[in-house]
Amino acid sequence: MLASERQELQIFAVPGLPEIKPGDDLAALILSGLDLAGRELLDGDILVITSKVVSKAEDRIVAATDREAVITAETVRLVASRQAAHGGATRIVENKLGIVSAAAGVDESNTPVGTVLVLPEDPDASARNLANQLRQQTGKLIGVIISDTLGRPWRQGQTDVAIGAAGVVVCQDLRGSTDSFGRRLSVTVMCLADELAAATDLVKGKTWGRPVAIVRGAGSLVGSLDLPGAKSIVRLQDQDMFRQGSLEARQAGFKEGWAAGLAAGRNQDA
Repeated sequence: MLASERQELQIFAVPGLPEIKPGDDLAALILSGLDLAGRELLDGDILVITSKVVSKAEDRIVAATDREAVITAETVRLVASRQAAHGGATRIVENKLGIVSAAAGVDESNTPVGTVLVLPEDPDASARNLANQLRQQTGKLIGVIISDTLGRPWRQGQTDVAIGAAGVVVCQDLRGSTDSFGRRLSVTVMCLADELAAATDLVKGKTWGRPVAIVRGAGSLVGSLDLPGAKSIVRLQDQDMFRQGSLEARQAGFKEGWAAGLAAGRNQDA
């Protein structure tokens, strides 16, 4: 079933989850929260869980008085850096997961003073483990998405996107199909996992203490745990048209031009 053929989706938050601590059994806590709310998981449900609680359960809590040092440790490539109004710098970086975002996903909100949270080491593996536990404990065919908040180039504000996924079709390739006027689609690939992650944030909220939501009505997207995870969404380097910020690209161009000019001068002298 194509995404456009669905007539209705239900999205509801899972209430009653406690503050998550390292080693907590997320599957058990989620099922307990659903039970207290008089709900249960059904075949085809997709659970969307905020990466922050996964990080806490997996003890991805770092003691640090200097968040910037942790950002540096999680960074593999600087994309752009600008002075911020508060006097520090806003850094757009590629982190160890290949995700390009501000601050490498390092978060100091809703965590004890003197600590920060880093993203799960392998969000797809975290999603698979959680999906497998929920499937075993409920006997239902469940999909799992782990979400995080990202900004978007050329757009104000932030939205939730999928950084981990298991048992869910993350992208739907419509290339080769036709639109309602019979025209052939040549570039359309819908990132369904990001759309679902963003939709659930409308009921989870950022400050409401509801880090888990259920999407019901998209069961056609739920399948094997061997389906590609959210890592498959990350654009490959050779397809990335915006590898650097504008100022950084300009500076690199001048540097390369200067080096080429020096090399040409040396060749002429020789």
